[in-house]
Amino acid sequence: MSSVSRRNFLGGAAGAALPTARSYARILGANDRIQIGQIGCGHRAFGHRRMLRLSAKTDPLFDLRSVCDLWSVNRERAAEDAEHVFGTRPKTFKYSEEMLADRELDAVMIGTGDHQHARILAEVVRAGKDCYCEKPMANTLEDAKLARDAVLASKQVVQMGSQWLSCPYQHAVRDIIRSGKLGKIVSISQSWNFNGPRWHVPKDDNVAAIREQDTDWKRWLLGRAWRPFDPRVYFEFRIFKDFSGGITDQWYSHGSGLAHFYLDTFIPDDTVANGGIFAWHDVRENPDTFQCVSTFAQKEVLYSYSTTFGSAYGDHTIIRGTRGTLYSPGGEGSPQWWFVAEPRSAWQSNVVFLQGGRAKPEPVTIPGHPEIPPINQDDNLKYHTDDWFRAMRSRKTPNGSVETGFAHAIAVVMATRSYREGKKLYWDRKNEQIVDHPVST
Repeated sequence: MSSVSRRNFLGGAAGAALPTARSYARILGANDRIQIGQIGCGHRAFGHRRMLRLSAKTDPLFDLRSVCDLWSVNRERAAEDAEHVFGTRPKTFKYSEEMLADRELDAVMIGTGDHQHARILAEVVRAGKDCYCEKPMANTLEDAKLARDAVLASKQVVQMGSQWLSCPYQHAVRDIIRSGKLGKIVSISQSWNFNGPRWHVPKDDNVAAIREQDTDWKRWLLGRAWRPFDPRVYFEFRIFKDFSGGITDQWYSHGSGLAHFYLDTFIPDDTVANGGIFAWHDVRENPDTFQCVSTFAQKEVLYSYSTTFGSAYGDHTIIRGTRGTLYSPGGEGSPQWWFVAEPRSAWQSNVVFLQGGRAKPEPVTIPGHPEIPPINQDDNLKYHTDDWFRAMRSRKTPNGSVETGFAHAIAVVMATRSYREGKKLYWDRKNEQIVDHPVST
């Protein structure tokens, strides 16, 4: 592909490569082998290949056809690992438009930097390929709209990498909420923690190994403000504010996405955030300690989220209702949940609850699995790639649709901006804008 094409791609939202590539899309049948490529071949892409291997037990009719990464070392590592896992060495590409020109390629998994997801997603669907896109879908409002509009203008199946939306235990939780067993939901609180300098490795072998001539720094920046080549930024983008919100882009994108899922709603009406760098005074620019509070006005629900990287104590998710509470004692994606019914009103001035005395917690289980699940589960959730394969073959909407991606992206942007700007922000649903004043309804 010419350098002119690459400059056009970098030129902005409208400059996607391969303007006529939509005709390349193949119509998949139930027995067709789906040809998959990967864009971005770092740590998360390794997890994607593990998910594909697990899903091969359910749907083996696919090939990992190609891998693409700007850094030559990552490309070769991915090709070698793919050959080890699947038995065939995939084609390797440096630039996404070169890989997307392959007429036989059906679908792409995006595992690049946070700030690159939205624009590459738009490029992929415009090239007529289905997509699995890591979260967050975007970390700016402009990119969120770009990606959503590109997907909705296409006929492609897009699965966001919010894997817990396919976890059967999270579906069981939502079913309990929908049944009315909890009564009126009044609040959701999440606290997911870690004790360590998350996303910073002082003696990272990759940082030491990479050379600017072995990658394409301008392409990697993908429209963000120019700065000299920095290997630390290249690999630890999550802790640098020009490229990620850190906790917000990563863990909170899962948390807010699950809050939307449980409540059958999208995007909080307001958010206020606080935090700072309190434990790990290293090279990071994003907080290691973060909290935010939001409200969902129509649902009348208060939502609070917190993460601390200076202590791992006290992971939980609590969904409180007037007749009962659902409680998970684990962190992100925990499949272990308990239901506790509310007792009689303490004041006994107005009997509003059915349960008398002290309620015994009841475990939440799923059909065929009566045992209590562990507190944690692997990020590489087979259920989610299974759902993606089903959606690609049926052309139905997957669990992590582009609408869920847009919603968690807006929640992420609001939380990040509130922390950085030091003020409460609001979502203007009519005009799809983030504003610093209450929105009249």
